[in-house]
Amino acid sequence: MYIPRPLNNKITVPHLKKLKQQGEKFACLTAYDYSFGKVVEQCGVEVVLVGDSLGMVIQGHDTTIPVTLDDIKYHARAVNAALDNAMLMVDMPFGSLNSPQQALDNASDVLKATQAQVVKLEGGITQIKTVEMLCSYGIASCAHLGLQPQQVHKMGGYRVQGKTKNSADQMLATACDLEQAGADLLLLECVPATLATLITKTLEIPVIGIGAGTDVDGQILVLHDILNVTSGKKPKFSKNFMQGQPSIQAAISRYVHEVKRGQFPDQSHCFA
Repeated sequence: MYIPRPLNNKITVPHLKKLKQQGEKFACLTAYDYSFGKVVEQCGVEVVLVGDSLGMVIQGHDTTIPVTLDDIKYHARAVNAALDNAMLMVDMPFGSLNSPQQALDNASDVLKATQAQVVKLEGGITQIKTVEMLCSYGIASCAHLGLQPQQVHKMGGYRVQGKTKNSADQMLATACDLEQAGADLLLLECVPATLATLITKTLEIPVIGIGAGTDVDGQILVLHDILNVTSGKKPKFSKNFMQGQPSIQAAISRYVHEVKRGQFPDQSHCFA
């Protein structure tokens, strides 16, 4: 079913919620510059994330932790210049959310500087009061549960989260609390597909997955991963969409096609 967009033709949070209500999936992808921002939008990506993954794929760090708010603003301004329709979401980097007031100040600053529509924040249960404050000031937020790369040193590496009953129950409860606090979207990273399905069905807000199975409302991957230019070991949850495609545009369009039809991810990209 066709779902009309606002008069300015910009994809918004209410539009994504309508897609969820109609059972239609949407595609998300990272981008870090004007040129790729333009390409991913033209290929049908609804949500473009300027993620702190830029610290690894653009800057060459081992983790996302060195990324600064100025880095996010620089890259998000470039991507925003390319977007006419797609929603722009930006990561709040490590150290920018140490209190609700700091988060409000930094989120306000980055939204004014970049014209992004949504801020994404890691932290789970520790960010409930922050989400409440952002919501009270009209700032749309995407909460982030499961694997949280900004906590990689505490987690001891990039590991699947929510595998035990206790941890799964806690993640579900936290997801509900974040929705109640006013989160507009939720991203689940590296969680068992069955848990992601339960959370998606329980929440009214759209759930975006990366390594979270097929039943979430939207999928997101790192652009460099799907184009097979990421150096080193590729994550299990990703796929080389360049294989068999004649161009970058064709590869991204294939990704969008498979996401919207529920063909990606398949079992080989999921966690039990």
